[in-house]
Amino acid sequence: MDTIRIGIVGYGNLGRGVELAIRSNPDMKPAFIATRRDPASLQPKTADVPVYAYDTLEQHRNEADVVILCGGSATDLPQQTPTLAKWFHVVDSFDTHACIPEHFTAVNAAANETNHTALISCGWDPGMFSLARLYGNCILPDGKDYTFWGKGISQGHSDAIRRVEGVQDARQYTIPIQAAMDAVRNGEQPELTTRQKHLRECFVVAKPGADLAKIEHDIRTMENYFAEYDTVVHFISEEELKANHSEIPHGGFVMRSGVSGENGEHKHLIEYSLKLDSNPEFTTNVLVAFARAVARFAAEGSFGCKTVFDVPPAYLSPLSGDTLRATML
Repeated sequence: MDTIRIGIVGYGNLGRGVELAIRSNPDMKPAFIATRRDPASLQPKTADVPVYAYDTLEQHRNEADVVILCGGSATDLPQQTPTLAKWFHVVDSFDTHACIPEHFTAVNAAANETNHTALISCGWDPGMFSLARLYGNCILPDGKDYTFWGKGISQGHSDAIRRVEGVQDARQYTIPIQAAMDAVRNGEQPELTTRQKHLRECFVVAKPGADLAKIEHDIRTMENYFAEYDTVVHFISEEELKANHSEIPHGGFVMRSGVSGENGEHKHLIEYSLKLDSNPEFTTNVLVAFARAVARFAAEGSFGCKTVFDVPPAYLSPLSGDTLRATML
């Protein structure tokens, strides 16, 4: 396959991470960066990469083999992915789990309309954790799934808080409840509510004169983000946020607790875990690997919307089948 030209839409933490991840993949190169900011204000780390205004992207539809969308799931990707899937082969990291079926339907219709390939909800969760859940269910059909996130900063939830009226900046930590994890590891197969598995802790910088009580209420009651959890909101200064919450670590665990045997006498636990120094940089490495798969699907004429469940593992690798069988099988 020829060098894959990757377009980057959005140049925040994810966009900058994609640009860096491409450097570790010799079969790829950045094609362009698109932004809703003034293009002249961006300073890419890669020389000679053009920067375009987002509203002009249709004019550049032949300049990239795959475009990676680096916007937020709350308001950006529901509009951007279906729009851009009409012009490009695309990958996004849409992570509002409850809305994935709806997002898939919209993107699938748009991509099929113009014979493009789109892959949605790609990252570490949804994404790599999704695959761990699928494998666990197949291998231990008599069992239960458990997913624990954190402790770490959720980019999607932090972005959702920043869109609340009166919020200047924010970070949200997802914290797994240790007693719940211990019960799963002990083979107890507990029935856990959403609230029993995680705590959400928010550090918020409010705009001058903002109504703090209203901000806290709007955060705590936000559907699909905070309403189902015990949520703690701290109001702090911008200086404190920068000093104590500037890094973006994350991670988590996927567990499948199951049994086998004639009477279920043998217990088994499958556990997949991640510990990430940088949530966005790990996510962008996943996005870039799956962009390679999208390029391969597109070359085959396999169009429409796909998820990580639809991708053969070998499509993620630049290595040949012979090399994979000799070195990793």
